[in-house]
Amino acid sequence: QVQLVESGGGLVQPGGSLRLSCVASESITGFRSMGWYRQTAGTHRELVATMLNPGNTDIADAVKGRFTISGDNFKGTVNLQMNSLKPEDTAVYYCNAVRIESGRGVTSYWGQGTQVTVSS
Repeated sequence: QVQLVESGGGLVQPGGSLRLSCVASESITGFRSMGWYRQTAGTHRELVATMLNPGNTDIADAVKGRFTISGDNFKGTVNLQMNSLKPEDTAVYYCNAVRIESGRGVTSYWGQGTQVTVSS
């Protein structure tokens, strides 16, 4: 069972920056994809950014040009650099990792979530 440990959330003023990091407890075979999702109260969890491998990323339109995803799927690490933060970026951010496991097929893992609050 893989555990994803997130760090880097917190309170920041509008226009500020934060960097989220996520590390998998093990990555023997690497991950097919790693990424970040976010959720606010009463809404569905939404994609922020995912990474199949460096250079092959998918960024949500709402954060394109402001957020950057990086990391190493083989090592089980993924980061989210968030610049020019807006109040509407306030949410709980979740790390996600997907891999294909023998006998289980496509398996998705989630971190515990880290709060990001953008407020003056």
